[in-house]
Amino acid sequence: MNDTERMKELIARLQEAAKAYYAQDREIMSNLEYDSLYDELVALEEKTGVTLAGSPTVSVGYEAVDELPKERHESPMLSLGKTKSREELSEWLGEQKGILSWKLDGLTVVLTYREGQLARAVTRGNGEVGEVITGNAKTFCNIPYRIPFLGELVLRGEAVISYRDFEKINEEIEDAAARYKNPRNLCSGSVRQLNSEITAKRNVRFYAFMLVRAEGADFENSREKQFLFLREQGFETVEYQSVTAQTVVDGVADFEKRIESNPVPSDGLVLMYDDIAYGESLGTTAKFPRSSIAFKWADELAETTLREIEWSASRTGLINPVAIFDPVELEGTTVSRASVHNVSIVKELKLGIGDRITVYKANMIIPQIAENLTGSGKLTIPQSCPVCGGPTKINRENDTETLVCTNADCDAKKIKSFTLFVSRDGMNIDGLSEATLEKFLARGFLHTYADLFHLDRYREEIVEMEGFGEKSYQNLQNSLETARHTTLPRLIYSMGIPNIGIANAKMICREYKNDLDKMLNAPIEDLSAIDGVGPVIAAAFCDFWKNEKNRTALATLLSEVTIEEEIFTEENQPLSGKVFVITGSLLHFENRNALKEKIEALGGKVTGSVTGKTGFLINNDSTSNSAKNKKAKELGVQIITEDEFIRDFLGGGEENAD
Repeated sequence: MNDTERMKELIARLQEAAKAYYAQDREIMSNLEYDSLYDELVALEEKTGVTLAGSPTVSVGYEAVDELPKERHESPMLSLGKTKSREELSEWLGEQKGILSWKLDGLTVVLTYREGQLARAVTRGNGEVGEVITGNAKTFCNIPYRIPFLGELVLRGEAVISYRDFEKINEEIEDAAARYKNPRNLCSGSVRQLNSEITAKRNVRFYAFMLVRAEGADFENSREKQFLFLREQGFETVEYQSVTAQTVVDGVADFEKRIESNPVPSDGLVLMYDDIAYGESLGTTAKFPRSSIAFKWADELAETTLREIEWSASRTGLINPVAIFDPVELEGTTVSRASVHNVSIVKELKLGIGDRITVYKANMIIPQIAENLTGSGKLTIPQSCPVCGGPTKINRENDTETLVCTNADCDAKKIKSFTLFVSRDGMNIDGLSEATLEKFLARGFLHTYADLFHLDRYREEIVEMEGFGEKSYQNLQNSLETARHTTLPRLIYSMGIPNIGIANAKMICREYKNDLDKMLNAPIEDLSAIDGVGPVIAAAFCDFWKNEKNRTALATLLSEVTIEEEIFTEENQPLSGKVFVITGSLLHFENRNALKEKIEALGGKVTGSVTGKTGFLINNDSTSNSAKNKKAKELGVQIITEDEFIRDFLGGGEENAD
């Protein structure tokens, strides 16, 4: 293969990886592999003097998706040149003072403020055209809605989700296959949601890393003074240090020591000149500004021997491969395991037991296989589930192969059902994590949902289990007793009917006034006619109750619990038939969910977007230019404040919000 053919091959692979990463929020190759291929392409372009069309060395990012409005940036947002050499950073800085900061791994967003208020938020997109996400940005948990500075202010920053929130959100996703691979993907999907209510639940944070313009302000030609100004306006900025050529290497070492304790994901550092005029005078290359440079830590590679592939079954039936290898030291810790993610990657790496492999820590945290030096390809994909022994099959979706268990009664799948049953929207049983449920299932304590209410049979064994004790056991029993008093929508939802969320369960129960017999035997046509249900949900509901096993499980549960009585009359359902949309911050209710629950308890309905069916938009800032306010005004929908809602619909003052 000649140089030109190799360049074409590299461009095609890098474009495919960029499309997956930027437009589809998924990863098809590691950062290490991408950087390696990119560097090879750069070297070939320098060698040949040729740059082919579509090369990522002259194009930036990937095209913005079509679902959100697009807007062109006033100046292109270029990528940064990069180095892995600390000495090169010192040489690059020369006699200049520099600002060294984290390079956060999220989604870049440009904010514009006018007259002290957030007027526009646009994603980086492809560097020239981004997506307008103003409504979503207003839900970021640390963006100031108003600032003291009244001139036009434009700044750039990174929207990120912390490791802690990432883990918490993933725990709430019942389908293991649907969980997010990393915080960056979760953040990208969250920021670009069409419904800002979803964004609001994700705890997205924004860290400013550059001031583009502040009308009329003087920063004495200093980037650091711009950072200090932004902090004065209420923005959180990326953590940074002021450095010189003599101190930059020590600065890098200081950041390096704190990678694992950093609460938000980072994929390196950024060094920029503090002297604004000097940096701008250097201009740009075709792709990079010369005023900044990115530093990426050289991945520490270790060679070892693959000893085993552990096939780990999840509660959805997905069976994930995990590589077990001879322990090696990486970034100061001993590593002996690394996820291989799916069958496609197993095949791509040509794995076989006994192969010599190199491993590294992605972003110095997550163990990954970098390369298979042997490439035997002798690994056998298991034909039976490691948990239940049932037959497996390979599913193919979007060119990715995964291994799944086909046994509907697999114990791994039971965990999914029990986890949903005890969840907050379900029976709300504290003290039963997924790990605890796994232990109880493995010991034979649980076969049906009703068995949860008879764990006292195994008191002595539970008290002796690791992580338990008398106090933990008693707390669990108290939680189970509390859960015996529940509502019918919670019980219906906890049964795990496909496509039935807690909101759907409430709608159906309200329609049939909690008449369980009518509900379970309702014709699909009647269920489909319920506002907010529709044919798909109706079919899933009917099919579930056609199974006698499910009806028996419900009957057994009903003998264990007490259902709260609800009286469905016009008197206690004063909001029946009324549709509300909630936006903006609240003063009296804890959050939007609390207000939503109040409305639904009174017979009303809450939706995420303003349509012709909307009766009222609840917004404490009725004069704002938000998309929902504009839409409400276009459609003649009444905009009311939270106080007006309490006065007109709850019949009183703030105490009625409780």
